[in-house]
Amino acid sequence: MSSLIRSWREKFGRIPPDPVQPAIGEVTLSAVGITVERGGRPVLDGVSMDIRAGEVTVLVGPNGAGKSTLLAALAGDQAVVAGRVEVDGDELSTCTPVQMARRRAVLPQKHTIGFSFTAQQVVSMGRAPWTGTHREDQDSAAVADAMTICDVTKFAHRPFAALSGGEQARVALARVLAQDTSTVLLDEPTAALDLGHQEAVMAVARDRAAAGAAVVVVLHDLALAAAYADRIVVLENGHIAADGSPREVLREALLTRVYGYPIEVVDHPRTGASLVIPRRDADPHHVEQHIS
Repeated sequence: MSSLIRSWREKFGRIPPDPVQPAIGEVTLSAVGITVERGGRPVLDGVSMDIRAGEVTVLVGPNGAGKSTLLAALAGDQAVVAGRVEVDGDELSTCTPVQMARRRAVLPQKHTIGFSFTAQQVVSMGRAPWTGTHREDQDSAAVADAMTICDVTKFAHRPFAALSGGEQARVALARVLAQDTSTVLLDEPTAALDLGHQEAVMAVARDRAAAGAAVVVVLHDLALAAAYADRIVVLENGHIAADGSPREVLREALLTRVYGYPIEVVDHPRTGASLVIPRRDADPHHVEQHIS
């Protein structure tokens, strides 16, 4: 880890003071009328939203709706052609990489490591932003805790590249948790995981929010979104189609229109929680009859 820290310091220079921990309900990230284009086509068009500490915000929508692009813009990894992103009240474009790394941690969809690092070394990379600060003393404990939470301790010394896709995803999540930031951005963290680990990951997101972090998750699974989100943002063709609590947002007519397939929302018979399921009795060749 020491060589990684040295290269970080050489690249980014002196590390600034600790960011202030936000209070529950305080806005940590804001998108203000942001537009993102690819090939001259808007992928996001004038999107505005606030991310608040203490909440799990889930971004849902069909393929190409702009979910991952919005997450990347909030992270500072995607340039915007109009509007702005603010982090803790500061315009993101004015923040240094170290300042951003100490305010938000990002889990991308793909987990590519170019060298033969072990799983533990990959998790330890999450501590790089805190070197030279009082939090450096917490490195070992933070790494160990994150690996335990993500159930990856048993292959700590195995090469990251030798792990399965699901194991790599859990190691990458452990790196994000070890970074210990007030905002956590997760892009499809459950995609490569089995059922048990999907639930575990979302429980971790829920726990982080309960501890005061702002958590944003991109999901395809509407059932997981219904179970774990405080707030769901539905994206449709680069716009926000709905934004609110699961009960407010998960409506049959809205979801059927956005996803282009008949969808039912029913209450779980035991818990009363919303269950979102496709209308499997519908004729897929006549979907338009249900969404017109």
